[in-house]
Amino acid sequence: MAQNNGAWCISLLILMFLCQAAFHAETAAAATYKIEWSFGVTDWPKGKHFKAGDVIVFHYPEGEHEVAVVDANGYKTCTVPAGAKVYTSGNDRVTLQRGNNYFICDIPQHCDQTGMKIAVTAA
Repeated sequence: MAQNNGAWCISLLILMFLCQAAFHAETAAAATYKIEWSFGVTDWPKGKHFKAGDVIVFHYPEGEHEVAVVDANGYKTCTVPAGAKVYTSGNDRVTLQRGNNYFICDIPQHCDQTGMKIAVTAA
């Protein structure tokens, strides 16, 4: 019985090591993208290939814009749902989630009238 417990412990340690190595490999492979967050940025993601864990840095003069993380409807209608994360520092780092990620400026008329929104799909 003691031999089986020892083998089980070794198997568990190997599994934990492999999981940790996979996590670090994915984290190390993350890219950082900088966007000058301003009017007419809707096409900024075109030609870029994003992965979950990549970081977008939204750069803008503090107080002139905001970055709101919204859902598909918020993106389409330029509205920020209750409880949405809104960044205001002017140097906002947002980590992409797998799938569709939507961002708009929450300052009145910046999204709907000047195209200050982006949709990013991360693999």
